Amino acid sequence: MSQAVRNLEPNSLWNHFADLNAVPRPSKKEERVIAFAKDFGERLGFPTMVDEVGNVIIKKPATAGMENRKTVVMQSHLDMVHQKNNDTDFDFLTQGIDMLVDGDWVKANGTTLGADNGIGVAAIMAVLSSTDIPHPALEALFTIDEETGMTGAIGLKGGLLDASIMLNLDTEEDTDLTIGCAGGVDVTISGTYDSVDSALPAYTLRVKGLQGGHSGMEIHKGLGNANKIMNRILWNLNKSCAIDLIAIDGGGLRNAIPRESSAIIAFANADQGTVEEIITELGDALLAEYGVTDTNLGITLDPAPEMAYAACNEDFKTNLLNSIYACPVGIYRMSPSIADLVQTSNNLARVILKDGEFTIMCLTRSSVDTEKIDLANAIEACFAPLKGTVKFSGTYPGWEPKPESAIVSLMSELYKELFGKPADVNACHAGLECGILGTNYPDMQMISFGPNIRGAHSPDECTQISSVQKFWGYLLEALKRIPS
Repeated sequence: MSQAVRNLEPNSLWNHFADLNAVPRPSKKEERVIAFAKDFGERLGFPTMVDEVGNVIIKKPATAGMENRKTVVMQSHLDMVHQKNNDTDFDFLTQGIDMLVDGDWVKANGTTLGADNGIGVAAIMAVLSSTDIPHPALEALFTIDEETGMTGAIGLKGGLLDASIMLNLDTEEDTDLTIGCAGGVDVTISGTYDSVDSALPAYTLRVKGLQGGHSGMEIHKGLGNANKIMNRILWNLNKSCAIDLIAIDGGGLRNAIPRESSAIIAFANADQGTVEEIITELGDALLAEYGVTDTNLGITLDPAPEMAYAACNEDFKTNLLNSIYACPVGIYRMSPSIADLVQTSNNLARVILKDGEFTIMCLTRSSVDTEKIDLANAIEACFAPLKGTVKFSGTYPGWEPKPESAIVSLMSELYKELFGKPADVNACHAGLECGILGTNYPDMQMISFGPNIRGAHSPDECTQISSVQKFWGYLLEALKRIPS
């Protein structure tokens, strides 16, 4: 853990962030970080509870003279996306994040940083542990599993919180005040296929070096999707050479645009020249297409270990490659009412094919629930030829913007006062927890803000030091202005 991070200002926030990042906290494996948060609240002597799903709630009384102000809940999620570069030796279940300072940025050494949403968690911890920050009565809500299902927000029951205002600290642009977001649904297609022995020489085909990123906040950037690029190569090879398709392993988490994919294929020695020519031509075309967004895109073909391989049968192979080719990826529809807002999208996040079984995983997002389900149905239709099982799960609602609410007015006016220009008050295409939390707390006013975070959900994730300082000052001033 870099001591340089602990020396940054605001010192309390960065030290809490360093403490948090020393605790392994991947989604679905949050036991240690739940215990960490619970112990933190109890050591401060504040009422602390862990609810039945694992959310941690800590309550702190108002400072002197602010007892008549409205109670505020500050909310962030404890889990982080666990992504690393292939050449990085790291175990997210046992190791803390190795952080470093690079100019005005804090980043990690070959892994995700966890600034999403660890900076928000650390800011809340810094307020809770302070003795000189004026604030109304506070409730800290640390949710779990935001990144892979939002089960913490979904499981939070009504009646546990008393606050009438929620400050969600999970926005990644320090010029934004977020007042709405998209909902989502996980689409999973899985099944089996008949295998046939392959007697041809086998090779490992790799797509790597893509930028990747957040499948909601960065879906509009036109970033390369490793699963779609791999399928494009395989489809063209199969059209010309009738390759044997043995295995595919592409992508990772649903909320991360896939950066890498590998496949094992086999083909006759006589076709090697044709295969290499197709890969070279496609590589040149792809670099031209993605030269702005994914400058490090690479495609390699190497001999696979000599062993017995079983390939998928011809009909299944053709149907699989056609289905993935047809599957929508990226922006499906822009909002007709909010400028520059992605309304509906899909991320083809994971493709696994091996030993007679296959799984394909998507995350479909939309701020319009009916359109979200319509796109999910379209994806189901794409994969119908595979005759597998299609499952819709983890669905969560969007967050309807309420621009007229008092907290939006207060935070907008404060932003302009502090920084001399208006904030960008908007909705986002990410899945924030506010919409879900609002189902059990319908009268709670909500707004989301945060510091600049770049490359979230990828090993390039970093957060800007000067922006964290700006965010911190804005948060403290907002707590002072909470009305009676």
